[in-house]
Amino acid sequence: MEFLSIEDIDAATRAVQDRTEILPQVGLILGSGLGPLADGAEGIHIDGRDIPGWPVSSVAGHAGRLLLGELEGQTVFVMQGRTHYYEGYPMPRLGLPIRVMQRLGVEILIVTNAAGAVHPDFAPGDLMLITDHLNLIGMAGHSPLLGPNLDEFGPRFPDMSQAYDRALQDVARQAAAHLKLPLREGIYACLGGPSFETPADLRFLRSAGVDAVGMSTVPEVTVARHGGIRVLGISGISNKANLDGSTATTHEEVLSAGERIVPRLSELIREVLRRL
Repeated sequence: MEFLSIEDIDAATRAVQDRTEILPQVGLILGSGLGPLADGAEGIHIDGRDIPGWPVSSVAGHAGRLLLGELEGQTVFVMQGRTHYYEGYPMPRLGLPIRVMQRLGVEILIVTNAAGAVHPDFAPGDLMLITDHLNLIGMAGHSPLLGPNLDEFGPRFPDMSQAYDRALQDVARQAAAHLKLPLREGIYACLGGPSFETPADLRFLRSAGVDAVGMSTVPEVTVARHGGIRVLGISGISNKANLDGSTATTHEEVLSAGERIVPRLSELIREVLRRL
């Protein structure tokens, strides 16, 4: 098993610092098909391939590009796309981007994803404020904190009772109300993927109180909380709950839904940034 070391983190951080003197305060991770949300932001773009050790996505809809600059008056570190455990990276490697954010001084992380509906009332295009998560992949032992604890960042056993910051949730609610944007709320479950869920999977998740499901986000949130970063999570619902097996789910459907989600999600996140 490959573990993440301080040397790995510092080498990646230096590669970013060599390209810009910007010190971001807010991190933003954009999920499947949501990369265009950062279009219009001013700053410097960096290809993830130019950063040593950086996990680069092989999945359509994840550009693998970074933006450091200004967005709605905030200095931001934006990841246009992310990597996933199913792509073959060791779980600790998925935490490298968050560690670099922490080294650069990021205090707040806004994490987004395209998620499948589990709640039967959720529809494609809905936005869901993540109030908590079910870390099924982590329960199976696949944690980004595997290996020696990095004491420079946080404790061996980090508390996750408030993985998603309650004050930031209030900011998102106020922003949505101001914009007259409907905002669902619910629990997000992280599975390993890459196969989509069976109807039995979804019924099981629903019985556990899950409202939306995906293959990302939770590892990043875990590393963020370990290092003391406050987190706001928002899911864009990409497809209807398939609890009876009557429909098929495809990645193309997810990306298509992303095109409908981006304008609303972009509006919401920009308003949140203005209110921070």
